[in-house]
Amino acid sequence: MIKVLFFGRLREQLAVDSIDLNDNVESLSVIIEQLKQRGDNWQQTLSNPNLKAAINQTMVPFNSSVKDGDEVALFPPVTGG
Repeated sequence: MIKVLFFGRLREQLAVDSIDLNDNVESLSVIIEQLKQRGDNWQQTLSNPNLKAAINQTMVPFNSSVKDGDEVALFPPVTGG
């Protein structure tokens, strides 16, 4: 199982704190594509090119591999000044 955590505006926009995925997925990009299939709101929210991700508390690119037991965290783009 892979746990996906949502932070900041993502948590608010998707109305979810976390999701457990039982599917056999090999990369973070596949997880994102699967989540986008949950509906228009998911598609729009997760299509932001500035989205950030971490696997097991390490920031990673979206082509990174994932394995059973990993914790994936998704973050909205950083804004502010």
